[in-house]
Amino acid sequence: MESVARSQPIAGADTAPSKDTTLIYRQSRWTRLTHWLWAASLFFMLLSGLQIFNARPQLYIGKESGFTYNNTVFAIGAENTATGPRGYTEILGKRFDTTGVLGWSGPAGQETSRAFPSWATIPSYYDLGTARVVHFFFAWVLSTTLIVWLVASLINGHLRRDLAPRIDDIRRLPRDIIDHAKLKFHHTREYNTLQKMAYGGVLFVLLPLMIITGLAMSPSMDSVLPFLNDLLGGRQTARTIHFVVMGLLVAFFVIHMLMILAAGPINELRSIITGWYRTDPPADDGKSSERSA
Repeated sequence: MESVARSQPIAGADTAPSKDTTLIYRQSRWTRLTHWLWAASLFFMLLSGLQIFNARPQLYIGKESGFTYNNTVFAIGAENTATGPRGYTEILGKRFDTTGVLGWSGPAGQETSRAFPSWATIPSYYDLGTARVVHFFFAWVLSTTLIVWLVASLINGHLRRDLAPRIDDIRRLPRDIIDHAKLKFHHTREYNTLQKMAYGGVLFVLLPLMIITGLAMSPSMDSVLPFLNDLLGGRQTARTIHFVVMGLLVAFFVIHMLMILAAGPINELRSIITGWYRTDPPADDGKSSERSA
C-alpha cells in the first residue's frame, strides 16, 4: 500500500526540520516497516500459493469434491486435441483456451501440463512441500504483523484519526471519484475518501478473510476452531474464497501501482521509504489543499 499510517513529526535523524514547508514527515518507521513486511509476505504467499494450487488446479463450492460431484467453479488443465495438447481455463462451465500461459506452458518443445507456469510459482519446479513451508512461514509473518498493527493503531488512535471515514468524506466521495478518473491528485497529509475505503477494505476485510479461510483449510485447526469450517460452507468453499481474495488483492496491487505512477512515483516512494512527503504548496488564501493523492 502507498501508506498505512500518518505520524506527527518526532525527533530523530530522519525527522530533521526542513526549511521547505511543503515537505512533511508523513510515515513513521513502524508504518514503513509494516508496509514492506506485508508487501514481502504477500509476494511470497502469492507465488507459493500458486504452486500449492497446481497440486489440485480446481476450485469447488461445498464440503466435498471429486469426480462424482458437479460443484466445480474454476479449473485449469490441459487436454489432447487434433492439433496437439492445449491448455484451458474453465470458469463456471465456460472454457477458454489459455495455451502457453495456463494449463500447458514451457519452453518451445518442452511444454508440460501445468496450471500456473514455472515463472509464476515458488519454487519454479514442482515441489509442494517447499511451497507449503514458504507459504505458511510468510502467512504467520503477515498475521502476526497485522495483529500487532491493529492493536497499536487502536491504542494510538490511528484508526479513528486517519482511517475511519467521516461524514464529510462520504459527501466528498463523488468528487474523489471524478478527480481520480481525471488523474487529478492533491497531495496533503490526510487520506482522501477513496484511500480510506481501499485501505480499510484491505486491512479489515480482505486480509482477515484470507487468514480465516487459510485456517479453515487446515485439518489441524478443526479441533481448535471446529465451527469455522461449517461457518464458511466447508473446506472446499473456504479454498475457493481464499483464491478469490488472492485475486482481489492482486487487483488492488495493480490499481495501487497505477495510482502511484499517476500521482508521482518519486514523491510516493520517498514517503514510504524515508517517511518524507511533499505536499501541495499553500493555496492563494494561505490554506493548504484539502485532499491527498
